[in-house]
Amino acid sequence: MTNVLISGAGIGGPALAYWLRHHGFDVTVVEPARGPRPGGQAVDVRGPALEVVERMGLGERLRSFSTNMRGMSVVDAEGTELFCSTTHTMSGGDLASPDVELLRDDLARLLFDAGDGVEYLFGDTITSIDGTRVTFEKAAPRDFDVVVGADGLHSNVRGLVFGPETEFATHLGTNLAVFTAPNFLGLDHWQVFQQGDVVGGGVMSARSNAECRVYMGFYGEVSFDHRDVDAQRRLVAEKFAGAGWIWPAALEHMWEAPDFHFDSMSQIRMDSWSSGNVVLLGDAGYCGSPLSGQGTSMALVAAYVLAGELAEDPSNAFRRYEELLRPYVVANQDMALKNQENGGAPTEEFAAVVTSLDLPDY
Repeated sequence: MTNVLISGAGIGGPALAYWLRHHGFDVTVVEPARGPRPGGQAVDVRGPALEVVERMGLGERLRSFSTNMRGMSVVDAEGTELFCSTTHTMSGGDLASPDVELLRDDLARLLFDAGDGVEYLFGDTITSIDGTRVTFEKAAPRDFDVVVGADGLHSNVRGLVFGPETEFATHLGTNLAVFTAPNFLGLDHWQVFQQGDVVGGGVMSARSNAECRVYMGFYGEVSFDHRDVDAQRRLVAEKFAGAGWIWPAALEHMWEAPDFHFDSMSQIRMDSWSSGNVVLLGDAGYCGSPLSGQGTSMALVAAYVLAGELAEDPSNAFRRYEELLRPYVVANQDMALKNQENGGAPTEEFAAVVTSLDLPDY
């Protein structure tokens, strides 16, 4: 078993590609986008995921991309400050922790650049999987020993092999848009968030205050096509019509943002993450939603473990991968539900979940 196909070039896919190459596998990554996707929210690398990045030799580079937040403010519907903090932030948590917060696209590029010898098929997608035989929309059919779905909440691989998304997804009642804009509030390594009954969100400065990332969220389940970006923009504009504070300016920037992203906050829960020679990784198999604050870390840890188990014992790799990771994954998913109920979990409890896995040595 030497030839692996990974669907998805986000976070988990390139991380897995790195570790598979480290263990001597031939690796191909297929991705519908034309290159590494820009944009996305700030993400956090915590606990064992930090150790994974250190073992890749990328710890110093990772920290160089830190958002370096100084704190946050929270305002009401009219923009009146309710409180501010210089000890924690909405996006990154405790500022005194060793966690590293950085922009999703910076991490994706870092992992992509580290993948020496990985073949990337950008602008293509899998159309069928029949045992080892894989067909693509554009490339010629090929055979792979293992196929990995690391292609996110709306996983194509999961749909082809395991069944429709509706069988595994649970909507958590919230939807979120994220996009890049000029630093129109003049924030200095700071973020400001609004608590709203129906709509809300915030703005955080990014890349040494040269720009910002805007978060616009609203409650309730809505029907939308996750491939139709223009329709998603119209939906967000409709929900925020008449909202005060900075939202009119934010909407103007939204229409021009080249990296607009919108989705529901949902979880994926499955009885098994593998079938035959196909296995799921990260959000494709066990999305925790942004409410967990752990999606990126789960993907990084999973990539390290799956590659290590494939290298040590291919015939039992999927079983061992799931045995090692499922308690950690479920704990993080359950923490997301507590965050939703309580508006934030106790620091000690969250820290215990974050560090609840000891990394094997491969």
